[in-house]
Amino acid sequence: MRKSGILLHISSLPGPGGIGSMGKEAYAFADFLKASGMTVWQVLPMGPTGYGESPYQSTSVFAGNPMLISIEKLAEDGLVTLDASEVFVPSQEEKVEFDQMRQYKEKMLRRAFEQSEGKLQAEIAAFAKENAWAEDFALFTAVKRHNNLAMWTQWADKDIILRKPEAVAKYRELLDVEVRYHLFCQYVFFQQWFQLKQYCNDNGIELFGDMPIYCAEDSADTWTRPEVFQLDENRISTNVAGVPPDCFSEDGQLWGNPLYDWNRLYFHQYDWWVDRMRAMSQMYDLVRVDHFIGFANYYSIPYGAPTAKTGEWIVGPGKKLFIQRKKEIPGLRVIAEDLGVQNQRVRDLLKFVGYPGMKVATFGFGGGGDDDENQHFPGTWTKNYVAYTGTHDNDTTIGWINAADKKTLAAAKAYLGDFETAEEGVELFMKCVLESPCETAMLPMQDILHLGGEARMNLPGSAGGNWAWRMKPGAASDAVAAHLKEMNTTARRG
Repeated sequence: MRKSGILLHISSLPGPGGIGSMGKEAYAFADFLKASGMTVWQVLPMGPTGYGESPYQSTSVFAGNPMLISIEKLAEDGLVTLDASEVFVPSQEEKVEFDQMRQYKEKMLRRAFEQSEGKLQAEIAAFAKENAWAEDFALFTAVKRHNNLAMWTQWADKDIILRKPEAVAKYRELLDVEVRYHLFCQYVFFQQWFQLKQYCNDNGIELFGDMPIYCAEDSADTWTRPEVFQLDENRISTNVAGVPPDCFSEDGQLWGNPLYDWNRLYFHQYDWWVDRMRAMSQMYDLVRVDHFIGFANYYSIPYGAPTAKTGEWIVGPGKKLFIQRKKEIPGLRVIAEDLGVQNQRVRDLLKFVGYPGMKVATFGFGGGGDDDENQHFPGTWTKNYVAYTGTHDNDTTIGWINAADKKTLAAAKAYLGDFETAEEGVELFMKCVLESPCETAMLPMQDILHLGGEARMNLPGSAGGNWAWRMKPGAASDAVAAHLKEMNTTARRG
């Protein structure tokens, strides 16, 4: 069935508390999706954010971000007392003010923990038993705070860095209250998430998640399971991830994430990856695997290298990992984020797994090549793809139109139809995506609302100011829903 959906992170929802949450605003957006004829809601990774507030540098690939918990829902459920005068009111509606928001959320979550933990002891214990990662994550977070948020390889006590059993027992007792607090937050997060998921599914909406291929260096994942990664005896990376120099960057991109020890994983039936994908299959109806090309071949850079120039391509796990995935989790539905340079090994792996890839309309024009050489040119799209106007890493379509050179803009107009204004142009881009042969079409909410570059979610390689955009209250209006419904009907999606 031809589907369409909207790309909007939970944090970008309007609502009280300074950041979008899994409260009333999320349920209202699900209603908006349904009224629009959309059946897919794509979110970014839902884990606790790390450096620069990036959800792609999370402190855990299994945990949820407590900042997305709805305090109002906790109050409605009788788990915390909340006075309306206490609710944090940001100075601007369309940006997350992370420091102030976090201070407010932390205060209210700790109050909820103090007021309600006793009522939920059995439920939290059952949650921890069902989710083997939860206790380790809670201890990691507690010890990290005990060490003034220092990266775990720089903690004062080397025994806890190395997770010696006596040290784990010592800190589990020493930081008992803090560990129980972080467990409480994870329990509440997943309670709210699965309630929202149930509501969406009951209304014919699928939740589309995002799984970064790599873990953050400073994460519970690397601390808990160092054998999964290319780390030395002191838990320091030997090689890290990135991409080589290209026409966009003469030094390449040095991401710095630890690489996997794929040989060790092979001899253990890819156990950690299977556990991770199983968790994703429970959270989401569809999962986008970020940087899919890294499973075919990955770029390995020596740890400590100043740039990515000295890296080399290494053969990845390839088909073996996905054979194991299909055996263990046959129902997992995967979208391959196959953007970037593809060689024959990547193409062969994509053909083998059969996952839908991605097409991005704003990538389809310009770049110096002929249209028939550009894999994103809309005239070449086929059924087994997810089509986008743009992604969270790109400028909004209006921002793209305003920044495009004359030749690129002329190429877009030649294919899409002439347009005088950027607002007319974004409508034609959306029409192109929805009416394409691709089985699934996704529109970022910023494009639906005709927003410019000020609403961009992320500028890769920049140090700050990312991940902060929020939708204005009332922007997802009945009129907008009716317009989308008409576009979907015309495109025969729904």
